Amino acid sequence: MKRLLTIQDISCVGQCSTTVALPLVSACGVECAILPSAVLSNHTGGFSSWTFADLTPELSNVEKKWIELGITFDAFYTGYVCESQIDPILSIMETCAAPGAIRVVDPAMADNGKLYAGFADDFPSKMARLCNGADYILPNLTEAAFLVGDEPKLSGYTKDEIEFLITKLHGLGAKNVILTGVSFKSDELGSAISDGKIIEYDFNPRIDRMSHGTGDVYASVFAGALMRGRSAKDAAALAADIVCEAIRETASDHWYGVSFERAIPMLANAFNEVSTTQANTHKE
Repeated sequence: MKRLLTIQDISCVGQCSTTVALPLVSACGVECAILPSAVLSNHTGGFSSWTFADLTPELSNVEKKWIELGITFDAFYTGYVCESQIDPILSIMETCAAPGAIRVVDPAMADNGKLYAGFADDFPSKMARLCNGADYILPNLTEAAFLVGDEPKLSGYTKDEIEFLITKLHGLGAKNVILTGVSFKSDELGSAISDGKIIEYDFNPRIDRMSHGTGDVYASVFAGALMRGRSAKDAAALAADIVCEAIRETASDHWYGVSFERAIPMLANAFNEVSTTQANTHKE
């Protein structure tokens, strides 16, 4: 079993970040270790206030203990982190990496044309350092624009604009780019998947609802699926399917997140079916 370390906050209420990553990566059949970057009473989207406990000082202490114990990880998956944590995270990715370890960076910092509350205007340049050398980055359109110094557009990207944006994201040093929120038709929404040579697209029917936490669901399933041997395109497609299922299973008055818990059986079955097929092949 592969071991993945996710580094992001714990929002105690809100169905996002670590409380999404831990169960979804685990449901993929991957050991999920956690390193909280902060603890919040609730996430910052839609709530009028929140508490915030910065855990930056703990990161280096944890790293030292892991080095002492010889603990390593096959993958790193980062989400919502602070400016002060970029250097400690980069250090952990070096010192606690198993041979061939991959880095998945979800630059969780913005949406709908704006940075999240609490981030300074220069934060995207800090996040860009984490993207440099990452094996996979998963920005939405707003985050992508901020990362490369562009003014974000809320809609209306052409295919040429999307592909030029992806080229600039690779220029940050990212090996693979999975750009989410891509749409060329009003009734579809999806992602563009690029390895720097070929750009592929994956689309699902658009669900006309804005939900908090869907990016975390997508990134968590993507990271878990990668660790189970899925290609980036297949991992992205599975992640999108799980997000859509979670939205469909969420009650209309449930505004602060999506009921991803109800999509976990679908996710687990995606890997159980593969395991069953492989077992039957071995019997034959």
